[in-house]
Amino acid sequence: MKLNKLATVIALASGMATFAVSADQGSGQIDFTGSIIDAPCSIHPDSVNQEIDLGKIAAKHLLNSGTSNPRPFKILLENCDISGPEKTVTITFGGNNAGGDNKLLGITGTASGAGVAMTDGSGNRIELGVATDARTLTTGNNTLAFSAFLQGLNNVTPVTGDFYASTDFTLAYQ
Repeated sequence: MKLNKLATVIALASGMATFAVSADQGSGQIDFTGSIIDAPCSIHPDSVNQEIDLGKIAAKHLLNSGTSNPRPFKILLENCDISGPEKTVTITFGGNNAGGDNKLLGITGTASGAGVAMTDGSGNRIELGVATDARTLTTGNNTLAFSAFLQGLNNVTPVTGDFYASTDFTLAYQ
């Protein structure tokens, strides 16, 4: 009798141990997204959606169209195949302008009286809705360098607070 009870206890313990091993110890989901595009280059995933922190800028630096320090950003193109006719690329940035100036991207939030300016890799100001100068592509990976900074609007006193600005970009290959 004792042997049967011992066998039952061992069988139950073995079943519990097996159950404990097969219990859910964590799970999740991985989603894969992207787009297939008709272009000689792919856009690196890190370049599709970016967030550039312009910092905490003293309002006095923005008086009389003053500016903050520029912060670099880039668009990475990868696996470029320029064996076809398309050997250059232009970039057009879009968005709402600030104070009627198409070279300043409008800001929203509690701050006001300023806009975000962008420059190309040569320091030329970028105008919203206008294609940049064409950049020559090389086979393989290419880096399109830019910078952005906050600029005060002319004859407007900056209002302190948090701000947000958003631009989209479109590549055109020639």
